Amino acid sequence: MTNYGPNKYDVVGSFLRPAKLKEAREAFAAGTLDAAALKAVEDECITDLIAKEKAAGLRFITDGEFRRATWHLDFMWAFDGIGHTATKDGLPFHDEAAKIDDTFLTGKVALTTEHPFVEHYRFVAQFEDEQTTAKLTIPAPAQFIEQFIMPMNREATEAHYADDVALEDDIVAAYGQFISQLYAAGCRNLQFDDCSWGCLVDQKAEMFFGTDQAGLARIKEQLLRINNRVLDAAPADLRINTHVCRGNFHSTWACEGGYDGVADALLANEHVNTFFLEFDDERSGSFAPLASVPAGKQVVLGLITTKRAELEDKQAVIARIHEAAKYVPLENLCLSPQCGFASCEIGNKLTEEQQWAKVALVREIAEEVWG
Repeated sequence: MTNYGPNKYDVVGSFLRPAKLKEAREAFAAGTLDAAALKAVEDECITDLIAKEKAAGLRFITDGEFRRATWHLDFMWAFDGIGHTATKDGLPFHDEAAKIDDTFLTGKVALTTEHPFVEHYRFVAQFEDEQTTAKLTIPAPAQFIEQFIMPMNREATEAHYADDVALEDDIVAAYGQFISQLYAAGCRNLQFDDCSWGCLVDQKAEMFFGTDQAGLARIKEQLLRINNRVLDAAPADLRINTHVCRGNFHSTWACEGGYDGVADALLANEHVNTFFLEFDDERSGSFAPLASVPAGKQVVLGLITTKRAELEDKQAVIARIHEAAKYVPLENLCLSPQCGFASCEIGNKLTEEQQWAKVALVREIAEEVWG
């Protein structure tokens, strides 16, 4: 099946890792399990996950990001010129530090071999049927460059690049290589996950990027430009959507702020097919910026939170969908959770049973609203 989607109900991509998988990855890290044995456990757990995705009525299947430590960094580590080490401090989230590897440049960015995510896609694609299509999620180009232009990484970046223009050019070329590999493997549905816009709208944005308001304006232009350069070079029949949030680690968050400050760039002018947008609490602001979305473009409203186990009130969610429809026609709206259930291996603070109850609620509401 070739489904360019999205369906009226969808998920962002990641799912809670089962205990068996967590234990296997810990054993591999400790050196008591080899790579082949780890892959066998991953294959088994992903096969089981895909059966659950199909049972839940999802039209797009993913591997739940089960082969990754984090939603974005594993993707970066597979490119030439990227190094990482265990972190001492982690990244500051609202309630705790996200203990994910420090990731930095060690040379020029390039892709000179097949990226491992291509094989990850092939494994999922074998389970496609007349009802389902495989989807791959990766960090957006903007997210990639953001990693290396923030103050924590400036020194390492400047050791290899005289300016950000050259870095941008190499990232665009590397993404082009990756997309060519993925397209040749049969993928027609790709998702760019992108927290960079959430950082830009936060009240601490100047501190995050080590600049002033004029510098933030230039960074906004840079993030839009690098995303569009990659999008415009991709094959015409490769559907590329984007998901935007403000951080998702162990049920906490990194940034807050509405879409108002980036609507003119992200919503009005990014050349994606569909926007998956976080809207599960007040940190995302109002729906008013949706007025910037071009006519005919779809928006997937992330109204069901993955950060808490409690199920939302169905009628309250339906009311919010109709509120959003004041800005984007109802037929161009869809529904999903606001983010993945496990952007990192640790996962959010809910059980697998509660996770699937959230997915079922998304489907139930979507079928009531759109039929």
